[in-house]
Amino acid sequence: MTSSREQLQKTLELIKLERQADLEYYRQKVLLRSLHQRTQDGTTWYPLRLKRDYIGTGERLIIEVERTTHREQPHAFQSGKSVNVFSNGSGKPDRDHVSGVINYVRDDNMVITLNAEELPDWIGDTLLGVDVMFEEMTYREMEFALKEVMKAEEDRVAGLREILLGTATAQREKERPEKPAPTPGLNASQQQALDRIDGMDVGFIHGPPGTGKTTTLVQAIARTVREEQQVLVCAPSNAAVDLLTDKLSEQQLSVLRIGHPARVTEQTLSKTLDVRISEHAHYQELRALRKKMEQLRSSALKFKRDFGYQERQQRKMLLQESKALKADADLLEFYIVNDLLQNTQVICCTLVGSSHPVLRGKKFKTVFIDEAAQALEPACWIPILRSRRVIFAGDHQQLPPTIKSNEAAKQGLAKTLFEKGMGRQPQTSTMLTVQYRMHESIMKFSSTYFYQDELVADDSVKHELLRPNEAPIDFIDTAGCGFTEEQDEETLSRFNEEEGRLLMSQVEALVEGIGQDQWMDRGLTLGIITPYRAQVDYLHKLAESSATLEPLHRLVTINTVDAFQGQERDVIAISFVRSNDKSEVGFLGDIRRTNVAMTRARKKLIMIGDSATLGSHPFYLDLIEYVQEGGFYKSAFEIMG
Repeated sequence: MTSSREQLQKTLELIKLERQADLEYYRQKVLLRSLHQRTQDGTTWYPLRLKRDYIGTGERLIIEVERTTHREQPHAFQSGKSVNVFSNGSGKPDRDHVSGVINYVRDDNMVITLNAEELPDWIGDTLLGVDVMFEEMTYREMEFALKEVMKAEEDRVAGLREILLGTATAQREKERPEKPAPTPGLNASQQQALDRIDGMDVGFIHGPPGTGKTTTLVQAIARTVREEQQVLVCAPSNAAVDLLTDKLSEQQLSVLRIGHPARVTEQTLSKTLDVRISEHAHYQELRALRKKMEQLRSSALKFKRDFGYQERQQRKMLLQESKALKADADLLEFYIVNDLLQNTQVICCTLVGSSHPVLRGKKFKTVFIDEAAQALEPACWIPILRSRRVIFAGDHQQLPPTIKSNEAAKQGLAKTLFEKGMGRQPQTSTMLTVQYRMHESIMKFSSTYFYQDELVADDSVKHELLRPNEAPIDFIDTAGCGFTEEQDEETLSRFNEEEGRLLMSQVEALVEGIGQDQWMDRGLTLGIITPYRAQVDYLHKLAESSATLEPLHRLVTINTVDAFQGQERDVIAISFVRSNDKSEVGFLGDIRRTNVAMTRARKKLIMIGDSATLGSHPFYLDLIEYVQEGGFYKSAFEIMG
């Protein structure tokens, strides 16, 4: 058996491989392409119009830009991404540029927080553009964390390393004199999860779809705060951190959200460090110091090159004064930040965000890691370095981490610390078994295939149908219809137009059967999911031109599986796309994605696919058997008459 250090050394090599693949992808997509190609690919927006600039949270410079051509074209930008804002005005974009972080992107507008003290003079140019940037810092932090864990000797980090990767057994720090009182509102498996992780070195909350993982985790955090006064809470994505921040605040806990304000949702903004600093009792004093410092600096820099001795002395004095004020301001800010950190019960950030300078040197008794089954192992070690014990929550039967290097994924980078640790310490893991989302028939197949048939539908959802006598599942088989998949030449993504049209007609018939007004009055939500981006684009076009669906557009979401993680809808319709003579399922072979897609549905699940192609994979063969036995199977021939 390989030692924990050897495993970490292997992971370090794999993360370097992943970094190379990511950088190569960036080089191919951005660095080696002309401005025209990048704009076509959606890795650059150009040309842009500056709509406005203003000072935002934490006195940061913010610009809002709008693309004037290539409108509504798909692109690679999303909130939280690092970008490079440039001007082509001088003909040398390498000279006129400034980095920033996207606050949000909607339609053809982008709001960016600039990493600059003042607006560049070229920002009003008509030849303005924005490029996606490579996230170098993430890899640096992951590699640093792995090396620290590897070299740890006989300390707490070394102990956690051996429990999670070695042969040591997780221990309870101390047995309680009496069992804590049950937490109101939790079911038996949720309560068991809380009791099992109580005081353990490491613990795992395994939360299948709809089983209230977040609710359980929030209660576990609240209980820990009562005993330890402060905890660190992390997740791989900003969206997951924001959700936890909101849920923990609802429990009347004081929460501090560490991270760039541009990467935070509107409702979470008030919990960010920048906003909390601006609300601090000493903030006005800090602001006055910074203002005075800027005034002195500006006065000093007004002096021209050819000034005499008198002016030189004056300039020197002003700059020294400005420097002294800056030192005072930095000291006061340090005091404010530490005051906030000491008086906060929960500190929330992303895994990589836990390396933020304000947390440097800070130790926690417990760190909670949510969505741990979607997190790369090296990223998990970053917050673990700061803590004495770690509690993971997630579900390794749902979406895995996103990995660019197939080679790194194959060699083991796709296996998370959540999975490894749970395999080694099963006695510290609890699977939540009561689900509150789906009709029993929608749940049953996933429960049998992925969760040892242990899931139980709560009475509140068990028999919930969209309308009386409406089947909870329809599987429409297109085998023999000649609906052949195609491949987009540029993106290499796949689509299937006939299948898309059939799916849309089924969804329209469902809406019309209930009635548009009734659908809107009940606020019924509809999600259309497909694994392929090209099919998403095609389905969007169909929905926009549909007289039935267009009026309901606020209640309809069309996207890839990844975008639906953690969400739910009353109705889910899935287009599997693959239909070919070779019976190749390709990307659909990652059955965890299909598990996520199917388990988003509350009351109705529609699936359309070609059994002749899908049936070559054992998972889909079992699924087809399941729908046939349940009376949920239809041939597309029956529908098309």
